[in-house]
Amino acid sequence: MWLWSLIRILLTAVIGLFTPFAMFYAFIIGMFASANNILIPICAPLLCLCVAVLILGIMWGFIKKKACYIPLIAVSVISVGIIGGIYARRAYVESIPTVGEGSNVLYSYSPFMADSKIATLNEESGLKITEDLPVMDGATALYPVYAAFAKAVYPEAIFENEEGWRRYDNEYLYCSTTAHAYERIVTGEADIIFVASPSKEQAEVAKSCGVELQFTPIGKEAFVFFVNSENDIESISLEDVQRIYTGELNRWSELGVKGLGKIRAFQREEGSGSQSTLEKLMAGKELMEPPEEDVVSGMGGIITRTADYKNYKNAIGYSFRFYSTEMVKNNMIKLLKINGVAPTLENIENGTYPIVGDFYAVTRSDADENTKKLLDWILGEEGQKLIEMTGYTPMK
Repeated sequence: MWLWSLIRILLTAVIGLFTPFAMFYAFIIGMFASANNILIPICAPLLCLCVAVLILGIMWGFIKKKACYIPLIAVSVISVGIIGGIYARRAYVESIPTVGEGSNVLYSYSPFMADSKIATLNEESGLKITEDLPVMDGATALYPVYAAFAKAVYPEAIFENEEGWRRYDNEYLYCSTTAHAYERIVTGEADIIFVASPSKEQAEVAKSCGVELQFTPIGKEAFVFFVNSENDIESISLEDVQRIYTGELNRWSELGVKGLGKIRAFQREEGSGSQSTLEKLMAGKELMEPPEEDVVSGMGGIITRTADYKNYKNAIGYSFRFYSTEMVKNNMIKLLKINGVAPTLENIENGTYPIVGDFYAVTRSDADENTKKLLDWILGEEGQKLIEMTGYTPMK
């Protein structure tokens, strides 16, 4: 009889393991875990625990002649706890401000919107282009500059659709970000782009396509590093920045900051203007692997990319001064002094802030006449004035 009882217990356990109920919970937990694979190491053993509880509960219920609702309730409680934990963590992460170079800030710099923050000349522009308009593109951080150029030089009508609604961009003024702007000028989709200097790969792509790009400096901007506003650090040396981003320096206590633990050093995606600037700043030193996050893509599925700066208390990130202070205006981050010098306009102009670089109007060597006229105008008094009015440092 004991053998038959053992067989019945084993059969009950096997049936319990493969019941639709158990499979349903496995599916639910697996689905939530796959949406954020950082939780898979947690969810996988918990899912195994659920199944184990189900099996043992059924066996206990059979032996003790109790109803099988006990293991079902146990699995339900554990599963709800797992799913609730996933939701709670996701809500926490999403509540932390992010500083990325997205396009959501562009609307406030629409060229002809009534409440636009765009810089506007007090007088009529000396250059007006009404046909064969050069196609502008560029970095998000520089959009306020070249949108101001478009407002001064291009006809207002191109910013209105058939219903009369005004847009912040159109086929002649576009913001596809640095990486895509370099692609578009190589393919001929853009005539002039406004960006930081190219990455090694972007320069090589242009060369391999037989396209000669011409880089004209039109202004200066500071490259800045920032931390959570509650971080006690105020200044950092260039050497320590390099040590952080090689992974050599990885705890805030090494910089005299207590209680923040490991430094979470965010990076931008390859080919972005800020990432290319960081790579140049590293002076040949190899960057460490950046934090990653899983993002559900618009077309479905999971893609892994470098995470935008997430304002954890132990985080450090970087961008360009105007973008981080004026376009994003996140008062929960604090810009760091570099070698004891703050990234102010005054310190950019007098050359004391150590990380200042030119930004460029990039054209092709075979640029048409209207593109050349636009570039000459940008380098002239009115174009340089708009750069200064926007909040950047002009060349002259």
